[in-house]
Amino acid sequence: MTKDNSAPIELIASTLHHERQRTGLSIAEVARRAGIAKSTLSQLENGQGNPSIETLWAICVVLDIPFSRLIEPPQPLTTVVRRGEGVSVTAEKANYMATLLAANPRGARRDLYWLEVNPGEPRYSDPHNAGVIEHIVITHGRAKLGLNSDPQILEIGDYISYPGDQPHMFEALEEGTTAILLSEYV
Repeated sequence: MTKDNSAPIELIASTLHHERQRTGLSIAEVARRAGIAKSTLSQLENGQGNPSIETLWAICVVLDIPFSRLIEPPQPLTTVVRRGEGVSVTAEKANYMATLLAANPRGARRDLYWLEVNPGEPRYSDPHNAGVIEHIVITHGRAKLGLNSDPQILEIGDYISYPGDQPHMFEALEEGTTAILLSEYV
């Protein structure tokens, strides 16, 4: 992530605190359920740290909220996100970056992301919230992705849909692989 489009820690902090209070769970209980250290969650709620996508997803699953709620401030009626300007989060191990293009608007249950992935370690995702369906279209390059139990190889223009509430993966097979990801919350 670049400094200009890194995850906004202040927004994450206030949203985490609000959503945790809404659920009535303690910091210790959310951390336990998310499989992270209590101190990590406490730091995030205090506006400190640089959380990975894995940490944020784990917290979202526990709080039963869309991932975008943590990183996207309210938007005006017309939104333009120029390449390289969106809010981005990166994976801990894989060369994988997700940039939020459109957050879950009122009355809809979906988030839209631009993915930039390069060959190397595959990005393995733990299950997301119950009922999440992921839709991906490859816009450049080739990738192996889908459920861990049945990954598929996709090329430019290919589309895949799979349940995001099951273990899944994404592995770039070419440099500069890009894709559009729509996470649908059913």
